[in-house]
Amino acid sequence: MRRKTFDALLTSAGFVLVIVLVAAGGLLLWAHNFVDNQVHTQLAAQQIFFPKAGSDSLDDPAVKPYLSQYAGQQLVTGAQAEAYANHFIAVHISEMAGGKTYSQLSSESLANPNDTKLAGQVQTVFRGETLRGLLLNAYAFGKMGQIALIAAVSAFAAAGILLILSLLGYAHLRRVPADAEVMPKLTGAVPHTA
Repeated sequence: MRRKTFDALLTSAGFVLVIVLVAAGGLLLWAHNFVDNQVHTQLAAQQIFFPKAGSDSLDDPAVKPYLSQYAGQQLVTGAQAEAYANHFIAVHISEMAGGKTYSQLSSESLANPNDTKLAGQVQTVFRGETLRGLLLNAYAFGKMGQIALIAAVSAFAAAGILLILSLLGYAHLRRVPADAEVMPKLTGAVPHTA
């Protein structure tokens, strides 16, 4: 195969990959913006605020290291949702339920149908665990949005590198002699006989 033809094919394939990577980067950037906007909008609508600095809620050693950075802020990001769910709601549910899960409390309540205090505790734990699960879903979607942003930047960077390499390939293509071969046949080789 002629070297010029081979180089032209490789360089053209590089340009095609540039177009594909730019398109992928654009779609990934759109996905990031969409997810980020949805997470922010849905969380902001819930009107959840972190306890203010100096409040008793932030003095708990199981809470303070994770929530003090967000003190007094409205919960609007995936990272904030994860912190609130795992280090505020989960801590308070565990304290209230004595370390028991919703399933354990529910089983106890079914075994003691006349215990109204336990039934109320089951309902409170259920609501807390439901809110916690919803916040952790927001966190997961927020994380997917971050990953989409990283992938978009990577796709754009790879497209830039390939564009430079393809341009260098076309510049090199002009200097290749027209009769050059990719793998020239060996001269003087002994033919193989059976």
